[in-house]
Amino acid sequence: MFKVPSGLQSIVSQNMGGGSDINIFPARVVHPILENLTEPKVFKDYGDWGSLGGVFFNQIANPNLNPDFTTNRFARPLFPNVVSVPLKNEIIYVISLPNANIQANVSEETYYYFQSVNIWSSTHHNAIPNPIENTDSTPESQQQDYQQTSTGNVRRVTDGGTEIELGDTFQERLDVRNLLPYEGDYIYQGRWGNTIRFGSTVTDAVIPNPWSSVGENGDPITIMKNGQTETGDDPWVPQIENINTDLSSIYLTSTQAIPIDVASKSYNSYFNAPVSIKEFDSEQVIINSGRILFNSKNDNILLSSFDTINLNSVNSVNIDTPKTVIQSKEIYLGDKYATEPVILGDTFLDDFEGLLRDIKAMAQALTVPMAKYPPNKPNKKLLPKAGIVVITAGNMINRIRNYKSTVSKSK
Repeated sequence: MFKVPSGLQSIVSQNMGGGSDINIFPARVVHPILENLTEPKVFKDYGDWGSLGGVFFNQIANPNLNPDFTTNRFARPLFPNVVSVPLKNEIIYVISLPNANIQANVSEETYYYFQSVNIWSSTHHNAIPNPIENTDSTPESQQQDYQQTSTGNVRRVTDGGTEIELGDTFQERLDVRNLLPYEGDYIYQGRWGNTIRFGSTVTDAVIPNPWSSVGENGDPITIMKNGQTETGDDPWVPQIENINTDLSSIYLTSTQAIPIDVASKSYNSYFNAPVSIKEFDSEQVIINSGRILFNSKNDNILLSSFDTINLNSVNSVNIDTPKTVIQSKEIYLGDKYATEPVILGDTFLDDFEGLLRDIKAMAQALTVPMAKYPPNKPNKKLLPKAGIVVITAGNMINRIRNYKSTVSKSK
């Protein structure tokens, strides 16, 4: 049993409503409940879907060579709002506290567990070989890996793996790194290089970071990343976020300038281009990934800006929709210096059709003899040209409605 200092014991006991004895002990995880198919009877007996996250354990101080699925070896997560299910062979701390029957029996208790103990200072896993199992089959390289940590060093595996049983699907990856912390940071880390940092500008850090080149110490920043940067450093060396090489990132800044390399940065459509991406040092949200998808399945996607909205692409901007509506006082197509106005199609074509009909009638008149005024025969020089005008005008009149675009409209 874990011995709690008397002063702390009194405080904990009062807050938990218990007596003076607090039952806290370390245990090794034997089997976590993650679904309803692997052990269906156990799943049903321990609360159906309410059993998810629960673990069966083996006490460190009183191990059982063949631990079974019994109530005195089962613990539920202590916190309801955080899911951090430990892996097989990770070490947890188990505490005995009241359960749902407290109104009927105040002395009835259930085991609950804290999250995994930080044995190896690794966010990836903190499992340790079981000393009561047969160690003859344990590779010498694995034994050496863990002997190196016996004085408190981090786990340093250099031969490709440690062969610890971690579960059915969990595959150890030796290249997953912790984040390097700075003073005052809150950091939440997953097991696969996915992290959230609640940090700040640190202008004089011993190890510099990319977001502290401007601003003052304490200016807040939140960084969420999924997937880390691949480097040639030893895998136990912690890492700092890199927006250009991490797989996917979201940055929420206050005064920081983020040195992001954007794919396209042509702002020729502007007379006064926006502040350079790398020089902007006010509050902003940056999303960076190999592909970004915004989808609104029931309503709208609304983009609103105090200044401009810029669409910048290396190749093209494509719009596929049944209807495109642009309402603006001025529209410039092709260039910011465009001066030629777009013709109003219906109005122009109505007037143009009338003009063509008049020209055709005049040309037809030139191809027939003049009865009252000399000469009383067609003008031989005008006759060929008038004939061409008649044919051309007639063809244009027949095609007059085809000159209009069926897509683009203006007002």
